[in-house]
Amino acid sequence: MGGFVVGERDFERDGRPVRLLSGALHYFRVHEAQWGHRLAMLRAMGLNCVETYVPWNLHEPRPGTYRDPEAPGRFLDAVSAAGLTALVRPGPYICAEWENGGLPHWLTGPLGRRVRTRDRAYLRAVDAWFGRLLPQVVARQYDRGGPVVMVQAENEYGSYGSDAAYLAHMVDLLRGLGVTVPLFTSDGPEDHMLTGGSVPGVPATANFGSGAREAFAALRRHRPGGPLMCMEFWCGWFSHWGASPVARPPQEAAEALREILECGASVNVYMAHGGTNFGGWAGANRAGELHDGALQPTMTSYDYDAPLDERGRPTEKFRLFREVLAAYAPGPLPALPEPPPVLAAPVRAEPAGWAPLADVLDALGGPEVVAGVPPTFEELDVDRGVVRYRFEVPGPRGPFPLRVTGLRDLAVTYVDGVRGPTLDAEKAEIGAAVTGPATVELWVESLGRVNYGPRLGESKGITGGVLHERQYLHGVRARGLRLDALEDAAAVRRVPFRAAAGGVPGEGKPEPGLHRFTLTVPSPGDAVLELPGRARGFAWINGFCLGRYWAVGPQRTLYVPGPVLRAGANALLLLELEGAPAGEGERAGAPRLLP
Repeated sequence: MGGFVVGERDFERDGRPVRLLSGALHYFRVHEAQWGHRLAMLRAMGLNCVETYVPWNLHEPRPGTYRDPEAPGRFLDAVSAAGLTALVRPGPYICAEWENGGLPHWLTGPLGRRVRTRDRAYLRAVDAWFGRLLPQVVARQYDRGGPVVMVQAENEYGSYGSDAAYLAHMVDLLRGLGVTVPLFTSDGPEDHMLTGGSVPGVPATANFGSGAREAFAALRRHRPGGPLMCMEFWCGWFSHWGASPVARPPQEAAEALREILECGASVNVYMAHGGTNFGGWAGANRAGELHDGALQPTMTSYDYDAPLDERGRPTEKFRLFREVLAAYAPGPLPALPEPPPVLAAPVRAEPAGWAPLADVLDALGGPEVVAGVPPTFEELDVDRGVVRYRFEVPGPRGPFPLRVTGLRDLAVTYVDGVRGPTLDAEKAEIGAAVTGPATVELWVESLGRVNYGPRLGESKGITGGVLHERQYLHGVRARGLRLDALEDAAAVRRVPFRAAAGGVPGEGKPEPGLHRFTLTVPSPGDAVLELPGRARGFAWINGFCLGRYWAVGPQRTLYVPGPVLRAGANALLLLELEGAPAGEGERAGAPRLLP
């Protein structure tokens, strides 16, 4: 069998045009034990290809330190076993509503706006990462008997920049590392995006959710010949915390898909299966047409209103897409695979202890840094998590307003141990009349780094300072707690747990801190975790981080993949970061697993 190549007019195989019918499924948003089921569902929908990004920051949390870097190769092997081909979008920037657009915090922190340009320090880091990643992609190319038919150079670059020398470097890098299948770029179907993001001699594709004929006409203004492909057909959309859920009518989406195919184009359904932002890896956006307004953090669920829902179950959109795609299949579509097992009955969590945040920070936090001005999350090597900043107000002095500037993103405040307001603005007042001497603490939480637009790569934490009247408080003690510290069972055992907080164990007002529970499961299966009365924080089961929970909604439960559970006792940890101020808040019920 010949490989996929880009011909003068279309994708070809064995000298015949081939239509790529692809669906996006990100391996890092699906539990590995469930890859096979989700890929089989894509085949049953009528797709012959799957697309995935590769998030750099997930696999290289610190420079030269790698975390499961072979996962992309294992996923491509699963794609091959499922009888599908693959489009690989390795970045280095991926957007994807993912933390920092996939770029590592240790890179964007010192480089800032120099990322995604020809800057030498940035390119050295990219070259080193691609040198580690690409061999497993190259070995699985279609012309070597593997599933990979195309590889993307950068991602939607025309929405960000215009550094043609940088894009040329990326193309040369991919070719130099052995990529022989076709390369491609993808951008919005607007002239400035296609101008800024495309590369001479590299096929360009377009991203859109409707209006295929107009979008392809724009693409043809820039590329009169070559393949037509919608690389991201947005069949749904993602949702932000505190906003209304986003949904797209199934019939409308199916008609938009039909229009793409009637144009003779290939397509990648984004998303075919969205999955979940496990591990607190959800990114954030900035509001406004120019993406420079208020922060909009993305939810843990990445359901995306996709044909396969967050749990991998077919929806009405799946049924309609299957009907549309069946007309383009070489034969009958495969039957749907057996669904994964589901938890048989609800399981109530039993409390097993609690530790205040200060004790958790002492046991699991990084080293305390003493500095003149507050260090950022990046300077404290915190990618996802919380930082405690402690300031001293000198005295004696009269009462003055106490303010913070450059706050990103959210802070729970204390003055002399007394709980103050929770702040969520870049400039905010901690207290209207604070008298010195006093000790001020701000527990600052990142709600996700920006993944799209001109504020990509901005730092987290207190990026300005704390002022008493107009005077900066210089001299700060800062200490960070990374989320991945709670994945280590041995480390968690160092936390000095005490009897559960509240009048009734596990059912009082949820104090900030680490709450430990036991879930006794007769037989594992897919479930959701319900957390009544909890305000905001993160949840782990058996060391697996399910992601952020937040009472502002719209998401009310966290998806629990069946493979995370085991028969018998299961450990549940809740890192509650907000709690309920005295005299306020709903009483917390016991956490529950629900089918």
